[in-house]
Amino acid sequence: MSKESVQKKLNKIIGYAPELKPIFLSNKSLDTKRMIIRNYLSRMLVATFDDNPKIPPLEWVLTRDAINVCRRILSKRSERLAGFSLLNYVDTLLNGGAQPEDLPEPSPGFFAEFEHLIKGISGHTGIYSVKPAVFGKYQGQKAARIRSNDLSRMARSARRFLDRYPSGMDREVIRKRSLNKARILKYFGATELEWERWKWHTRNIIRDADTLNALIKLTPEEYQAVKLARRYKIPFGITPYYLSLMDYQPGGGADAAVRAQVIPSLRYVQKLNDMRNNSESSIDFMLERDTSPIEGITRRYPMIVILKPIMTCPQICVYCQRNWEIEDVHSTGAMLHKEKLDRAISWIADTPEINEVLITGGDPLLLSNARLENLLFKLSRIKHVERIRIGTRMPVTLPQRVTESLVRDINHFQNPGKRELILVTHFEHPYEVTPQAMEAVQKFRRTGMEVNNQLVYTFYNSRKFEAAALRLKLRLIGVTPYYTFNTKGKEETDDYRVPIARLLQEQQEEARLLPGTVRTDEIVFNVPKLGKNYLRASQHHDIISILPDGRRVYEFHPWEKKLSLMDTYIYTDVSIYDYLKRLKQIGENPSHYKTIWYYY
Repeated sequence: MSKESVQKKLNKIIGYAPELKPIFLSNKSLDTKRMIIRNYLSRMLVATFDDNPKIPPLEWVLTRDAINVCRRILSKRSERLAGFSLLNYVDTLLNGGAQPEDLPEPSPGFFAEFEHLIKGISGHTGIYSVKPAVFGKYQGQKAARIRSNDLSRMARSARRFLDRYPSGMDREVIRKRSLNKARILKYFGATELEWERWKWHTRNIIRDADTLNALIKLTPEEYQAVKLARRYKIPFGITPYYLSLMDYQPGGGADAAVRAQVIPSLRYVQKLNDMRNNSESSIDFMLERDTSPIEGITRRYPMIVILKPIMTCPQICVYCQRNWEIEDVHSTGAMLHKEKLDRAISWIADTPEINEVLITGGDPLLLSNARLENLLFKLSRIKHVERIRIGTRMPVTLPQRVTESLVRDINHFQNPGKRELILVTHFEHPYEVTPQAMEAVQKFRRTGMEVNNQLVYTFYNSRKFEAAALRLKLRLIGVTPYYTFNTKGKEETDDYRVPIARLLQEQQEEARLLPGTVRTDEIVFNVPKLGKNYLRASQHHDIISILPDGRRVYEFHPWEKKLSLMDTYIYTDVSIYDYLKRLKQIGENPSHYKTIWYYY
């Protein structure tokens, strides 16, 4: 893009705030411009609270938020933390002069972010295209009827989106899966009886591209990615049951989230292999090595610890947080040695501040009933342990594992008033919600155990009302939505990551339309080494810059910021522009997401 084209584009953008244009174009020093712009923003902020008639109703909220973001970006502290000065960059591009040879060219994503920021601070977002609600002009039953009509309109609009996402409980999908199962059983020469045995599935995990391609059709990229994953010894495997949830033909769309859960992208495989071979790279994104006081234990909070008795699963989620620890799918050597496990349990017993233990890994339900029961027995003897959570994806990937005997062996350690046991599982999409998964959940629910869900928000479940559709189905089968996690900012997972603004938009626009019992989960960003940052609370994170490639830079505050002096964490997000462009490529209408720019 030529210098003249860049200047023309920027001139148009700053034209949305006429008072700012002469400031940017003047020959004053950068510090003087910074001071004048700050004064302008301060006056605008005061105007929003003084009921400025020039700003339409509710637009003032967007203006206030955009002004606060802009003020933070202009601070020298933010520039130091981000390692980039937006003001200096725009000033250099606008006013020409001797531009450094290494000055990055502004991307379309940068122009889009800068334009929406300027429109925001000047009260010209234009997102309110409908007329204001009129029911407030009336009283009594007339007002109630008008309001009811408005609410019905919202519900119908939501339903049109929700109906786009088929569920594994739909009759047609159940029929399709029965054919898938028959095809898989025929391939393995197995019977219906064997299908119901969970160990048959673990003995027949699909581990290579050729077997997988014989059972479902793969795209050339999927085939190559699985081939390379095996060559590079990157854990890969799919249980026959989970494979039956995939449509035979690729590219249909309905099973996109299911495929993406376990079939890696080429970029993921290549990047992970590069990082493994680079001694300066760390794929321990959450820095668990720095929060593990003893092998098998991770501690990031005062009263809870993670206990990891086994570091493998029947299949590996592509964006697994602990892929750096997992040697292989269903690895025989992945169990924590008995002596080490006993030492970890003793450490818990010797740490009276701990009252909750999350047993995870890996997937602890890969342990035999006897081993799991023995582990729970030892934990239950520790008087200060009041709650035990079991983190497992088995109800989703292998519901046959949830037998009556397993549930019995787990549940008899639940002691109301003294000790609680909770199952935490991981449904990603309505397409994973099946009659078999429901029965696995209900076996726990019938004993009085609670079943919660942790959703990882990725590109593949981030379309309008897609996560909302999952929550609705989960409640119907007995699962309570618990957390929605931002995909970890690991370099190899760029194909899966979603802008933070999209999580905020989903929670405040889509989940907000659902009944409270269905939208009970909390959106969180996991800060490496420190733990969860609650995204819903804007006071816990700040935008401190916008980079030339259109990515926002955030500063995250640790959860204990008012309890202990800790460093903040700087994170570079994925580009909103690139995300919307990618949605468009799969058939989404970007205008349905137009408010995303104003979620900070």
